[in-house]
Parts: sequence; structure tokens; C-alpha cells
Amino acid sequence: MTSHQHLDIGTWQPVTAGAQRFLNKFEHRMLIAGEWVEAQSGARLESRNPATGEVHATIPSGDARDVNAAVAAAREALERGAWPALLPAERARILWKVADLIEANLDELAELESLDQGKPLWVAKYAEIPGAIEQFRYFAGVATRLEGTTINPSINYQPPGKKLFAYTRKEPVGVVAAIVPWNSQLFLVAVKLGPALAAGNTVVLKASEHASAAMLEFGELIEAAGFPPGVVNIVSGFGEPCGRVLTSHPLVARISFTGGPGAARAVLTNSRENFAEVSLELGGKSPFIVFDDADIDSAVNGSIAGIFGATGQSCVAGSRLYLHEDIADEFLAKIVALAKQIRIGDPLAEDTQMGPLCTQGQLANIQREVAHAITEGATVLCGGKQPDGLGGTYYEPTIIDCPRQDLQIVDTELFGPVLSVLRFKTEAEVIALANDTQHGLAAGIFTRDGARQMRMAKAVRSGIVWVNTYRAVSPIAAFGGVKGSGYGRESGFQAMYDYTRAKTVWINTSTEPMAKTK
Repeated sequence: MTSHQHLDIGTWQPVTAGAQRFLNKFEHRMLIAGEWVEAQSGARLESRNPATGEVHATIPSGDARDVNAAVAAAREALERGAWPALLPAERARILWKVADLIEANLDELAELESLDQGKPLWVAKYAEIPGAIEQFRYFAGVATRLEGTTINPSINYQPPGKKLFAYTRKEPVGVVAAIVPWNSQLFLVAVKLGPALAAGNTVVLKASEHASAAMLEFGELIEAAGFPPGVVNIVSGFGEPCGRVLTSHPLVARISFTGGPGAARAVLTNSRENFAEVSLELGGKSPFIVFDDADIDSAVNGSIAGIFGATGQSCVAGSRLYLHEDIADEFLAKIVALAKQIRIGDPLAEDTQMGPLCTQGQLANIQREVAHAITEGATVLCGGKQPDGLGGTYYEPTIIDCPRQDLQIVDTELFGPVLSVLRFKTEAEVIALANDTQHGLAAGIFTRDGARQMRMAKAVRSGIVWVNTYRAVSPIAAFGGVKGSGYGRESGFQAMYDYTRAKTVWINTSTEPMAKTK
């Protein structure tokens, strides 16, 4: 990759100088009941810059006491604070203010996310954080559009004194537990907070034990926007005990979880305690299908962006590449050449196109899986190792030619820059291969045949299908998966309904006394 154009990121602009209140902070705190607090235990976690391995920040390591305090604050704000008295238009103005504040502090927030997580600065600055801004603005716009229905009851026999009318109203579900992973914290915070707050709920955000600094500092913008104390609370710490206590808490009404399948199973187990509604946005192993009539250069660029953007640390990464056998050799020659040109280095550097992996655990797992794939007969076409001279958690863009669908690596989410390649002959064959997976989050299809586009979009079992493009997202469009990729949807107007409950109100409009029942 010789320029940023293959990732469609626009023109690079250097970070502007500004206030350094976020970047100069070393010790971050939790936000509970409108107060910035330490964990009650006093324990702290180190946050390391994955590019250097140096500790750049520390965050509180909360426990059950902190979670209980946060949930109690959220419940208090829901029932007796200023928040439930606000009109939808007033909630909308506060959400819009959040968007404005993120925009005003974009440079610092992007740099903090880059330092914390290792993604190239331009990914945060030009894609993810602007996406968060648009989420808040969208849900500010729909906050006033929740509507109920009127009902003309169809009751055959209504005795004297009973003439019934009914209507429904949309009410907030209550206290929402929002659990966010480390890879795209500010964007995912917006995806969850936007509809939850627009609908009138209160929220406890649980930050990952990895790369949480930007999310904790986001709390400053929550304060500045004018949310009453306790409406948004942010806690940090490990899944055990923080995640467990939060997702099983009797005062939590809804859980919105983004993360891995193991943690998701724990969430579902915990929700048995409180009967909370649950939505799960889990991982993926998304097929990227290229037919012989596709625009090869466009498909190559789409695949490069789909798997190596954000160092492959994306749930929708197009990590399974299926190539029609007639164009496979040409395609692989081009994508391997571009992959070898990707500039790997300091995420804050202007010319960096791919940064490090976030954690040592990720690196070790990818190394194991690639080595195992080789023992199963796979061929490494490029990459397959750490780049010389960088150390840390860097890993080269890797393309692996897989002889069979049943290789372990083909259906194992690696969350890194590793692309598995397979060939196909017919449309029916590639449909079967694409659907032969435990996952079902996203898919990419490249073909110029309009009828085939329609057939494939219907046949592939995934929550999102991109045709002749990849990784397009919008606040208007629902996002979510099927099968092992979870259930429920984020973004789009449906998300507003997911954070409300319908209450049915019956009214007797008769002017006569009700008849005595026998």
C-alpha cells in the first residue's frame, strides 16, 4: 500500500495543538453520581502504550462496591433526579451538546485512543470518533419522535357503563448496563449511549480493563454537556467482579454487551438473576467473496481495508477471502504486493498505515493460530511474523492460502491482521462455504452482476451485507449479527425501541355507571 487511498481515509491533517488536559493526565478516575472517584479498594490498573510497552496511564480497578454505587446512582437519577422531568427536546439538546464537545476535543481524544489502543491516529480521527459524533447527533434528532399507538378495542360484548379506549406509550426500560470492549471505545459508547439516553434511561458504562483512558475522560464531556449527576456513570475494572456484579444487579433492566462469546455466555448466565433484557454484539469471521466478473482493483482495495484497517482489530474484519478460481492468481498477486507495502509503525506518526496489536495476549494467540495453520497445510503468502526491528506487539499484514475450509484458522476470530484465502468454482459452492461458520456478523460481495448481487445478499446468513464496498456504517442503518455473532441491533431507529417498553393504558369513556358483575 503506497498511500492512504487504499483505505479511503481522505487527506491526512496533523494533530493540532490544543489544551492537553486529557493527554497530560496519568491517573484517571471513575465517574459515579457526578463525582470523580477512585476505586473504593484503592486498586489501580496500568494502561500501556502498545507501540512502546510503556505505561502511559493508570485507571481504577473497581469492585462490587463501586458497581453497586454506580447502579444506585443511576436508579436515583432515573426516579428522583432532574432527568425524568426533562422533555424529549431537552434530552435532545444535551445529546447534541455532547456531539459538539467531542468535535471540539477530537484531536486530543483521537490521540488518547491511539496511545491507549495502538490504532493509527487517522483511524480514530477521521473514522471512529467522527462516527461517534454522528451517532449522538442522530439520536438527538430522534429523541422527540418516540410515538405510541391508539387502539380501538375489538371486544364483542361491553356491558352497560363500559366503553373502552386504549393507547400505548413508550417508556424507558430503566437502568442500562453498557459493556464496551477496548478496540473502539468512543464509537461503541456513542452507539449505546445515544439511543439509551434519547429514550430517557440512565446508564452505567463498564470500561474494559484494557485501553480505557479515553472512555473515562469522555466523562468530562458528559459533565460539560449538562447531564444531571448519576444519569451516566463510568466504572472500570475486570469482568470479575465488575462485569458480573453489574450484569446480575437487581436494579439493571437492560444489558447491552459488545465483546467475545465467552464473556457473552457469562452475561447471559448473570442476567438470569435480574431478568434483564440483553443485546449481544459479538465477534465475526466475515466472508469476503470475489466473483470472476468483479472489478479486481476495487475488490483488492476493499479487502485490504477490510482486513488490515485498524490492524484487523474489528469485529467486521473481512478475514475470510473467497476467490473465484479464474481470478484467484491475479487477485492474490495484487493483494500480496499491496500488503507488503503497508507502512507499519508508530500509530501517532503521519505516514503510519498500521499500528500494533493492543495486547500481548492477542499477539501470542495469533502466533499460535498461524503456526497451527501451517501444520494443517496452509501456506503463508506474506507476513506471518513480527516486523524486524519494531518489537512490542506489532505483527505484519499476513495472508494465508488455505487448502480446505476445515482448517481451524478459517473459522477462528483472531482479531488481528490475518487473512485466510480459499478458492471456489460456483455460486452455490461459495454460498455453502460462506455460511459454513458459527459466525454471522457481516459479509462482502464483489460482482458486477446485479441479479447475482440480489441472490447473494439474500443467501448469505449475516446481519450486514456489503456489495462492491466494505465497512460502510451509518447511524441510520441497523448494525448487528446472527448465529454466534449475537442478537439485537444497534444504530437505526429500532435501537430507540429496544431501549423502551410499551405501556398499554385502558380508559373507560362511558358516562354511565359500570354494571355490577355477576
